[in-house]
Amino acid sequence: MNLAKSDIDKIVVIGDRLLLKPTSFESRTKSGLLLPPGLEEKENLLSGYVIKVGPGYPIPNLEVEEPWKPASDSIKYIPLQVEMGDLAIFLQKHAYEIQLNGQKYFIIAQSSVLMVVRDDFEQGT
Repeated sequence: MNLAKSDIDKIVVIGDRLLLKPTSFESRTKSGLLLPPGLEEKENLLSGYVIKVGPGYPIPNLEVEEPWKPASDSIKYIPLQVEMGDLAIFLQKHAYEIQLNGQKYFIIAQSSVLMVVRDDFEQGT
């Protein structure tokens, strides 16, 4: 698949899936979190920045349809906890690798993410 950079904006991620751009694994994150070296060797731990996020977990719309209201979507979504720009740590065995514009990306489900590192994390509010 050969897409221009602007074509990445045309990609729609489905459900609870995430599109990640992999990073080289380091033992310490930008925010200073120390990751144990044995974990990467033991489980093939990978990390990547979240490029796209799906709409979330689909749930049925349980609202009562009234004849005078405009028709609404029959499916609602529970939004995902992971956000664009997060650094996600995940297991390689849960990832699907794809190539776009000669670059490697991963598609994973949010449930496969072990943890995220978010630079703008606000504590205790």
